[in-house]
Amino acid sequence: MADTQSGSGTKRFTPYVPADKVMTEFSGRALFIGLIMCVVLGAANAYLGLKAGMTIAATYPAAVIGMAFLRLVKGNILEENMARTVGSIGESVAAGAIFTLPAFFIAGIWEEFFTVGHYVQSSLIMLAGGVLGIMFVALLRRVMVEDVELPFPESVAASEIHKAGRSGGTGAKFLFAAMGIGAVIQAMRNLKFFAESAEKFIEFSKATIGLKASGTVTAQSGILLSTPGVNPSYMGVGYIIGPKLASLNFSGGLLAWGLFVPILTYFIGPSLMATSTTPLDEGSWIGMANNVWRYIVRPIAIGGMLMSAGFTLFRMRKSLGAGLKRSIGDVKKAATGEHVAIRTEQDISFKWVMIGILLTGVLTFFIYNYFAQDVVAALVATIVMIIAGFFFAAVSGYLVGIIGSSNNPISGLTLSTLLVAALLMVALGMTGQTGVAAVLGVAAVVCVAAAVAGEMLQDLKVGHILGGTPWKMQVGDLIGVGLAAAVMFFPLVILHQGDINMGGTGLGGKTYPAPQASLMALLSQGIVGGQMAWPLIIVGMLMGLGFILMQVKSPMLVSVGMYLPLETTFAIFIGGLIKGVVDKVVAKKKFNDAQKARVENTGVLLAAGLIAGEALIGLLFAGLAVGDIKYDTWLPAIFAGFPFPFYVSSLVFLFIAWLLIQIPVKNAGRPDEPAPPTAVM
Repeated sequence: MADTQSGSGTKRFTPYVPADKVMTEFSGRALFIGLIMCVVLGAANAYLGLKAGMTIAATYPAAVIGMAFLRLVKGNILEENMARTVGSIGESVAAGAIFTLPAFFIAGIWEEFFTVGHYVQSSLIMLAGGVLGIMFVALLRRVMVEDVELPFPESVAASEIHKAGRSGGTGAKFLFAAMGIGAVIQAMRNLKFFAESAEKFIEFSKATIGLKASGTVTAQSGILLSTPGVNPSYMGVGYIIGPKLASLNFSGGLLAWGLFVPILTYFIGPSLMATSTTPLDEGSWIGMANNVWRYIVRPIAIGGMLMSAGFTLFRMRKSLGAGLKRSIGDVKKAATGEHVAIRTEQDISFKWVMIGILLTGVLTFFIYNYFAQDVVAALVATIVMIIAGFFFAAVSGYLVGIIGSSNNPISGLTLSTLLVAALLMVALGMTGQTGVAAVLGVAAVVCVAAAVAGEMLQDLKVGHILGGTPWKMQVGDLIGVGLAAAVMFFPLVILHQGDINMGGTGLGGKTYPAPQASLMALLSQGIVGGQMAWPLIIVGMLMGLGFILMQVKSPMLVSVGMYLPLETTFAIFIGGLIKGVVDKVVAKKKFNDAQKARVENTGVLLAAGLIAGEALIGLLFAGLAVGDIKYDTWLPAIFAGFPFPFYVSSLVFLFIAWLLIQIPVKNAGRPDEPAPPTAVM
């Protein structure tokens, strides 16, 4: 897809729409559709990331949805490219937001999550990070998208989907139908037509563990069993990541709830029994088990996440080094480059890029000075942010070119920035909450910049293949980033306050664990604030090292599984098993490559639709809770006191399993049909 070399020189790449062909591109309808998708897909990913610690790449769903709507008004392929570009950028802003912004609340910087001041701070952080990411990409685009060594797998898939849409169906019917199904199931669950999950504590027999002056001390423990949560989004995530990764994630849940919690409860139980004035019933045991998991096991899991993030960066050290080395040379080329007359090679001018970086630097300086209340510390933090932001934007783009944005280790890159900023704050004498706030501010801007840069380069590669105009796509993403920065804080507020109003603890709690943000909060507090539970963190790091030595494919996924509630990892595991069944059916039927691609595409669209549908209705019901609207009074009397509610839930699992198995296999097509592009998520 890039320029190729011949014996006589360079053979110029010819895009799908030639550079000399004039077509409508930056149209109002394309921009409008893109902005709607930017908000919707961004909010859906914020919901998913806070609940499951994962996000899905928005490029593929945005391509399908944009094509479906623009075909109704006879839009052309460059308008579809523009709509997809703007629509997918919201996911990257959301990823940067959920990985860092909840950390301000979890770390105690914000006593309340929502205030006008917190909204302004969050919006400016997202805006600064997003603009920086796009400005840095404008410097790096030409070299990266034309590099024959970078395959850009997801970009190639998305471009082929746009091309295929010119001559056939888009697959939008599967996506929208699954969105409706996910929305209905989520609504029924919130209206208590069936139970979301069920818990049962199975006690073990008592055992003598020691003697006291008053007599023999006995301990009692057990296992807290939990059913998988009835969440279409979790099952969709499990389907997309496949049986192997879903099993790794579930293994973390089994370690937490089948090993650590029972053992710790066994030893902690006697002291609680001795101080309790009433016998411990099942509810007391369940509460004790949940507290052991929340305050002991989860810090151990964070230590494992920390070791895993470091190992991920170490394993990618050659790619990281190559990306950093090349980024310096790319800037030199961009700075000396002359104006390019060819439409498909025109970026935002170097002058405006430098102005954008300068203005963003000034903005972040004032943000950091507000957090740190120290001019020198704010200046150092700004310099660290710009340098780290540029290098990690380059590295993010490089890694997206190799492995795609779905596998881009944004949290690992952000963690590296956080550690550097934290050590610098300590060296400058910044301690306490002001220092923690400054460190989180640096990490948040860099996280958004790296996420946006990776997504932007991925979309620019699609535009390079299709014949889009780079500067128009970059301007479109600037508008998308501006909108996302203005509204993406509200889904977080709605989910946080809605959970509190329904009896939860908000972000960082059981319903919305926000594992990456919790990791950022704990590390910044530990290094700058001196509040880290080092013994538990070190135990977790040693556990992570053990995973690495055992050559576990993804130690991070196992550690995240320990951090998440068991019902979450269990449901993800069920989704992975369903994908495994599909793979077995495909192998048994001996489908050819074209049929396998159609099965894969249909399955991914259905899974993505389930995720989006649940997320949007989840946000709706959280909003009702925020408004103190008693929607549970709508429940028909026939369902009140249903004796075995979780039995109904099992029917939902069976229905989703049928949907994700039967529909993709049924739409495999004939063996002689040409192969479609494979969906890469």
